[in-house]
Amino acid sequence: NHYCQNPDGTDLADKPFCYISETETEECDIPTCIWNMDCFTGIGAQYRGKQATTDHKKNCNNWNSDFPHPHSYHSPEYNWAGVGDHRFCRNPSEEGKPWCYTTNLLWRWDYCTIARCSRDSFNFYRF
Repeated sequence: NHYCQNPDGTDLADKPFCYISETETEECDIPTCIWNMDCFTGIGAQYRGKQATTDHKKNCNNWNSDFPHPHSYHSPEYNWAGVGDHRFCRNPSEEGKPWCYTTNLLWRWDYCTIARCSRDSFNFYRF
């Protein structure tokens, strides 16, 4: 049997391949998953899109900033949540859906306007 593989695993852009002889290889026709779509599944804890405005049209603040709203989500403890030196919506609290702290002094945080992923409206794989 010839199984698809990517034994190095170092360059994820390289497509998996299989040996068709002792010295020849052939690329496998396996789709590439798309992870940076502007839609979310579940509660959006894995959302990594670039939405930066909220349901109420507020601008998101940089996650590394404590002004105007101090918070603790910029600590290394939340690296898994995709927060960092950007202002894109994320869900480090794992509640509701992706959200952000706003730049508005009177509006601490808000949920973000992001579509839920649907097989009918988004292609999840690229061939």
